[in-house]
Amino acid sequence: MAEQVSGLLAACARRDREAFTLLYQATSAKLFGVALRILRREDWAEEVLQESYVSIWNHAHDYSAGLAAPMTWMTSIVRNRCLDWLRRPSREVSDPEGELAAAAEAGGPGPLDALAQSIDARALADCLGRLEGKQRQAIMLAFFQGLSHSELAAHLRQPLGTVKTWVRRGLGRLKACLEPAQ
Repeated sequence: MAEQVSGLLAACARRDREAFTLLYQATSAKLFGVALRILRREDWAEEVLQESYVSIWNHAHDYSAGLAAPMTWMTSIVRNRCLDWLRRPSREVSDPEGELAAAAEAGGPGPLDALAQSIDARALADCLGRLEGKQRQAIMLAFFQGLSHSELAAHLRQPLGTVKTWVRRGLGRLKACLEPAQ
């Protein structure tokens, strides 16, 4: 296993995307477990794992088999990213009592008015309530405030890829939640 991972890292250093895919498939479960044990939140562990693989891709040329086993090297990247993540300021911008939705409603007729008149409004509100806070917040800002992905990233002070992931996963969960109701 170590020789295979070491070979895949060497191929990644040469910018071989297929090797990177194979490396991810071979190692992501273990590295996700490491991140999850440190962070104790699945959503944070997913974010850190994504950041870690970007770092692994960008620094694969720095890996030296003589200094550490390949999994040890990658685990240290994940561990350090986790510790950095825990040192960051608050992850989510709070929205107690749904102030974002109230602000959208105060602006006059808009998407919220049409939504309130819909017979599916209650089902949608229930499904939105089941989303994780960051996913709900990103979707609500995008829908009610009309923010683009890049505007969301700036507003939430998060990387663009992170915000896109939140929106994509949140919309997927909303779809899954609403499908049985139809």
